[in-house]
Amino acid sequence: MQTEVKQFSYQLGWRSRGRRPGSHNSTQRGMGMEFRGHTTLLSYPDPRRIDIRQTIRDPLEQVYVRIFNQKSATPVFVLCDMSGSMHFGSYQRKISVAADITQSVAKSATASSDPFAFVGFDDKLLEEWHCTPSFRPHHAMEMAEQLKDYHPGHVGSKGILDVTRFLPRERSLVFLISDFHMPMEDLEAALALMLRHHIVPMVLWDEAEYRTLPEFGIASVTDSETGARRTLFLRKKYRDRIIQHFEERRAAIHALFMRFDMPPFFIEHGFDADALTDYFHQYVAA
Repeated sequence: MQTEVKQFSYQLGWRSRGRRPGSHNSTQRGMGMEFRGHTTLLSYPDPRRIDIRQTIRDPLEQVYVRIFNQKSATPVFVLCDMSGSMHFGSYQRKISVAADITQSVAKSATASSDPFAFVGFDDKLLEEWHCTPSFRPHHAMEMAEQLKDYHPGHVGSKGILDVTRFLPRERSLVFLISDFHMPMEDLEAALALMLRHHIVPMVLWDEAEYRTLPEFGIASVTDSETGARRTLFLRKKYRDRIIQHFEERRAAIHALFMRFDMPPFFIEHGFDADALTDYFHQYVAA
């Protein structure tokens, strides 16, 4: 039984350049309510906007009109890591959490009159997991439903370096979904290519990866992205070292994103749309 997709609210910290009417502040002249200034009727021939007071003040007797900025639409993208490590999950597989986020983003974008698009990648861009921007994202919603049953192979995430090929020149809102178990130099290079856009990093981790490991015992582990198997003899000191490594990795990821002015949104216990609304209130609306 399919659960109801919950929406979240988001704001933009910049003015959209989109020509299509929407719900965000923009630089486009139109039928909005945000007063922009005056110009002559010859420059902006819309008699409905004639300002009598401004006109009679002009010693040159030119006719003036009021001009306003319209609300505009902004493209919303989900860039989804579909590498091997996204298969992991104790309570819920990461790729399934990514599907929940994708459906929520698609529904929220539609409610805000924004076009939605999806791009999937592992070591390469996945053409079969690509939806072009659309104001009717039914195909994207169906794709997200299929994503819940997707089982990644033993592949990495080098494709993140090529995702900008599918991003428009127009500034867009981009949700970058991954566990970011990738070389930091690849992540840094990819972020440098996406600076024109507003990136929301969605960091998917699972406490079973590090926090709930046993203090003593033998464990067989498989690297999800290479397929290599290792047998570990766990003891408290080794377990503590693994936890410390993950906490250091968390700090490094946070520091890197903040260097690009992209506050990360960490998820470990399933997706909470209300928490994402709070994220936008904290980092954008303020």
